[in-house]
Amino acid sequence: MGLADGLAGSLAVTPPVLGIIRDPRWARVYLLVFGLGTVAGLTLITAAVRVPFVYTLKRLARVNRYLATASGVLSLAFRRFLAYQIGVVDGLFSHEPHGTPA
Repeated sequence: MGLADGLAGSLAVTPPVLGIIRDPRWARVYLLVFGLGTVAGLTLITAAVRVPFVYTLKRLARVNRYLATASGVLSLAFRRFLAYQIGVVDGLFSHEPHGTPA
């Protein structure tokens, strides 16, 4: 899931760069390197998040439950914060949005 999500989000960055690269061969090289870098980065981040859960699963079952609960609560809090920022602060839900377009 992270792989597909990361690649989909990264696609927003590629058109401006590809507009600058005139040679189709270099454009393909850029896409290949960018894609591999994105996959490698997402893999490392996923592994870094997963390692504590795998390590504590059998050795420290109680700690594992706390880790799982804490990560769920933090994820929910962060998503609510983002929804508030984008929806209220940046004005997505108002008649005149005033955020900076990405």
